[in-house]
Amino acid sequence: MALASSAPAQANEATLDLTVNGLRNAKGHVLICVTANPKAFPDCSKDASTRKLKVAAGQAGKVSITGLAPGTYAVALIHDENNNNKMDVFVMPKEGFGFSRNPRIMFGPPKYAEAAIALVAGENRQTIKLNYYL
Repeated sequence: MALASSAPAQANEATLDLTVNGLRNAKGHVLICVTANPKAFPDCSKDASTRKLKVAAGQAGKVSITGLAPGTYAVALIHDENNNNKMDVFVMPKEGFGFSRNPRIMFGPPKYAEAAIALVAGENRQTIKLNYYL
């Protein structure tokens, strides 16, 4: 299990235990973005308080993210197979991706509200299925 933090969780903090399904291989890393800011979703680049993690793909099946304040968050994942720290796109995404609540993907990423999950103090679980188009 990959840990985002090894510090013990405080009683008023939330832990998000992610199960990542559908990873097609162990190449590269899985980039994880956890944000409470709708304007920062899904790429997390517009919010300094966003939690970003980079986990080796071979260890990304189970990831525990500790030290989150209870509240509403959305999670975005990218299977960065070539380790360039971004989603490669050629008309369609070339690498795997997924979002909390596994919303249906039509044209572009889901809206924050479609992926939003409420975290309470203590342990929270979420399973995210990765999608691949190419």
